Amino acid sequence: MKNWVIIVAGGSGLRFGSVVPKQFLELCGVPVLMRSIREFYATLKPDVEIIVVLPEGQQTLWRRLCAQCMPCPRHRLVTGGFTRFDSVKNALNSISPEPDDLIAIHDGVRPLVSSDIISEAMRVAKENGSAVPVVPVTDSIRQLTSDGNRALNRAKLKAVQTPQVFRAAELLKAYEQPYDPTFTDDASVWERAGYKVHLSAGGSRNIKITIPDDIAIAELYLADE
Repeated sequence: MKNWVIIVAGGSGLRFGSVVPKQFLELCGVPVLMRSIREFYATLKPDVEIIVVLPEGQQTLWRRLCAQCMPCPRHRLVTGGFTRFDSVKNALNSISPEPDDLIAIHDGVRPLVSSDIISEAMRVAKENGSAVPVVPVTDSIRQLTSDGNRALNRAKLKAVQTPQVFRAAELLKAYEQPYDPTFTDDASVWERAGYKVHLSAGGSRNIKITIPDDIAIAELYLADE
């Protein structure tokens, strides 16, 4: 059985407020995207193939960064699509997995993913067909309603992370569906196709780099290791 990793990194940096796409920003001297690639390779080698999905216009810059940032684990590039759904589908169309292979899909801007989170997701997916890392919701949550809003029981809610891992045969079938705006992640695509989502343990440090403050937080986490 082979492991496949699709790392989706299609951000432009506009919302982040940077001229450089956030996946290329340095985090303690290493590009954000490179940290994810290194962690997956170190955890899953030698039976892993890593596919990085980038907009065509960013690939030359990424190759230059790879040449400057050694070691650079082997991976290949696939051009992204208009939506995240399209980007993942482009990556899936570029590979030929066996039915029982596992495919992990990860946000390229979650650079602090740990070997423990990766290994646990792969284990749960191997046993059940899918694995979605989650963490408890710690904030109070309110849902907007037609007549105002109401409190939700946070004890029954989980925040979703990546990598999300799926058995290849079913994932390829799930991505034959037409795109729907309610597909917020790969688990929602999987679930819409009629497959059960199984949960695995995420981590509080597995943060997504969204705003400039997240870089500072991530560097504090790295300094604490």
